[in-house]
Amino acid sequence: MDDTPSGGTVPPGAVEAAPPPAMIKADLLAGLFFLVLGAATFEGAWTMDRLEVRRINPLTVPGLVPGLLALALLVCGLILTLRSVRTAAPGGWSDLGQAIVSTAAQRAGAVLVLTLGYTLVLVGLLPFWLATGLFVFAFIMVFEAWLATPRRTVMQTLPWAVGLALVTAIVVTLVFERLFLVRLP
Repeated sequence: MDDTPSGGTVPPGAVEAAPPPAMIKADLLAGLFFLVLGAATFEGAWTMDRLEVRRINPLTVPGLVPGLLALALLVCGLILTLRSVRTAAPGGWSDLGQAIVSTAAQRAGAVLVLTLGYTLVLVGLLPFWLATGLFVFAFIMVFEAWLATPRRTVMQTLPWAVGLALVTAIVVTLVFERLFLVRLP
């Protein structure tokens, strides 16, 4: 096998390019966030009812999957934090500020706002099918008419968003209620 980058191996003496300082700081902040989120989720899963009174099998307790996911989040957050600390490079926090206001960060922020709005506000306040339909509609409108490159007009996006929102709300509701036998809020 040849030792060229195109041959799949790194030549001897070649150094891997270091990530930009803004990414290192962003990784540090994200890693710390995931550590806190994982710890809070694990605590919630650990204190969740075990249902021993109902003689529920310990492998089917409600907190098992969230607890395992929280442990995975903790491991990933720890790896991300340690990696960013290990590869720390010079660069001011202004680099991080520029990364935060980038297009990718705006998209991530929009996803965060939409999903938290759906789970914390809409579900429970509205019937599930309506909350799901509104979420899908808003998601399509935001990412097609506002954050898309190139942007589509609202009139181009509206029929597509309404159609997908209706179909998704109906299908998801029926699948959960009829197939999985879940009572939805």
